[in-house]
Amino acid sequence: MGMIGMDLRARQQLALTPRLQQSVKLLQLSAMEFEQALQQAIGSNPFLEEDDPHGDPAPGADAEESDRSATPLDASTEGPDDNVEMIPSAGEGLEERFDFDVQSERSGNGQDSEESDWTEWAETTTSLRDHLQQQLLSVRLNSRDLEMAGLIIEALDEDGYLRQTLEELAEVSTLTPQTEPEEFLTPLKLIQNMDPVGVGARDLSECLAIQLREQPPSPEREIALTIVLHHLGALARREFARLQQAVGCNEPALRSAHAKIRRLNPRPGAAFSKADARYVVPDVIVRRHRQQWVATINPAVLPTIRVNRRYAEIFRRARDASHAQLGQQLQEARWLVRNTEQRFATILRVAETIVARQKNFFDYGDVAMKPLGLRHIAIELDLHESTISRATGNKYMSTPRGMFEFRHFFSRELDTDTGGTCSATAIRALLREMISAEDHAAPLSDVRLADQLASQGIQVARRTVTKYRRLMQVPPVELRRLN
Repeated sequence: MGMIGMDLRARQQLALTPRLQQSVKLLQLSAMEFEQALQQAIGSNPFLEEDDPHGDPAPGADAEESDRSATPLDASTEGPDDNVEMIPSAGEGLEERFDFDVQSERSGNGQDSEESDWTEWAETTTSLRDHLQQQLLSVRLNSRDLEMAGLIIEALDEDGYLRQTLEELAEVSTLTPQTEPEEFLTPLKLIQNMDPVGVGARDLSECLAIQLREQPPSPEREIALTIVLHHLGALARREFARLQQAVGCNEPALRSAHAKIRRLNPRPGAAFSKADARYVVPDVIVRRHRQQWVATINPAVLPTIRVNRRYAEIFRRARDASHAQLGQQLQEARWLVRNTEQRFATILRVAETIVARQKNFFDYGDVAMKPLGLRHIAIELDLHESTISRATGNKYMSTPRGMFEFRHFFSRELDTDTGGTCSATAIRALLREMISAEDHAAPLSDVRLADQLASQGIQVARRTVTKYRRLMQVPPVELRRLN
């Protein structure tokens, strides 16, 4: 019989302190989410207050906040005193007490914000998924079919199409026992019978066929149904003589069927995405100054928070064991002020590096975009790649060329015949120029587009051109010929 024993082993493990956890969380928030988080913190922490840049600067400043230290986001271990160290020079100009007041921008005439809440007048819109989920509530289904139907609804794109295969849906399903692809057919047919008609189709042919089957029976409907199911390509190419022969009808009947098809909606879900107007607050503003592109933090997103010195002094004089919770809140308030500074310092450093590397984009546009990855920025700034990912997620940059998400400036690298490199964004810009200049009577196929890129020294496979064309939401050559 074997012996049972105990074995003690020392092991090192990285752990994020509460302060570092807060710093990571603040960095990955968007500008609006960050503002909401600050307002929530001010409402729950008595040591935090908003600063008035037009008032006396003394009352709110914390005497112990004179040090300019901040915890780097890539710190792996921290000692009893948080192992703080100086942040890079990009953040040295930022103060714990910011001099920009975003509240004054919103309050306008100084009236109570509760009296003029714009959300009371905002129009609420129903998304396609919500619309389908409401219809799903009125259908009696077992829990298994109900969950599969919900999974299908979540997989629909903005046009109402199911682009994923049933096999892919079965792989992501968490039902037990594991679902088979054929099990999704029943809930899929149910969704395809919902409003709007044609939703849940897996391609254009199926979408049009669903809509035709909802119409009253007629000879024209049967001809149209045959065309959309078997000869949609010929219709797109306007091969009417061939269609007459394939379907077995005369010219007037084909013309009536064609008119019926043209009245169908190829994007049944698009009506639910048009009314949703979204507003973006830029985190960084890029301007040209003395022949150089300069990035600065948008003053409108800089908060005006500080630790209330008066409350902090009272707490120091009356500190005892019964005030442990207040001590924790004071510490969290100081962390928030410093981590707020660190957040904007990191975002600014990343933005400055992006602008420096993509200078040609600001001069000439997408066609001059250089290949760039998160790893390149991480190496240059000596930060972890995950930190760069958080600093670029949901962050926007206002430029003379428009508003762009930080991620827009990152693009994969492709080789050219000359031994150089080209970004995927630049290739998409070239494709857009080629398509916009094509002859509508004889548009360029994906093969011809690939050949034209090759003539410019850029070797791209036909399937890559097809992928980029779809990402740009450009229809295939057959459908472009109709325009």
